Parts: sequence; structure tokens; C-alpha cells
Amino acid sequence: IKGLSQANAWGCFDEFNRIDLPVLSVVAQQVQSVLNGLKAHKTEFVFPDKDIVGLKPGVGFFITMNPGYAGRQELPENLKILFRGVTMMVPDRQAIMKVKLGGQGYKEDDLLSQKFYLL
Repeated sequence: IKGLSQANAWGCFDEFNRIDLPVLSVVAQQVQSVLNGLKAHKTEFVFPDKDIVGLKPGVGFFITMNPGYAGRQELPENLKILFRGVTMMVPDRQAIMKVKLGGQGYKEDDLLSQKFYLL
């Protein structure tokens, strides 16, 4: 996190909710310190380990989670509030095909979308 904030880079942390709770707590403190520096429009900030770290305004943190699987845990509230949630799901391909076919003027869009979906 320290390196990302100095490099003006984005970081994506995959399967974030598989990390142990004590480590998540440390990450929450680090992310919060970076966000506080960004909100104050600072070019440097004090990292939780007391280092003075350069801060570029384009830094970004992203996490992915797969809740509900074995070995996964809920994120602590102090970490949840630092990230914006986005839910993703498997698209309904048949509905998408029906809309695209109907938009192109096909009269039998429902039947055609079923046939295309089976392909």
C-alpha cells in the first residue's frame, strides 16, 4: 500500500476476504491513512509505521471477494466503509440476445434468442 501511494498506481487485491482478521486490521489502518492524506490534498503523509511517505493523487485500491465460500470471512466494519461495494452476477445471455435481436427488427426475437442460446 505504501508503494502504491508513492507510485500513483492502482492495486487490486484478489480474494481479499481470505486474509486473516489481524492482517485485515493492519490493512484497514494503512488504507485509512492513505485516504486521509488524499482527502487533505497532501503530497506526503505519515504512514502507520511512522514513515513519511510521498502521496500521488491517482492512487487507487480495489478488492475482490467471494463471500459464502469455506474459509471466507466477513470484512470488519472499519474496512468495509473504505470501499464501495459492487455486486456482479452471471449475465442472462438469452435475455441479452433477445433484446439485441428485437432492436435489429427481428419479429421472432424470442424464438431466435432461445435457439441461439442453445448453440
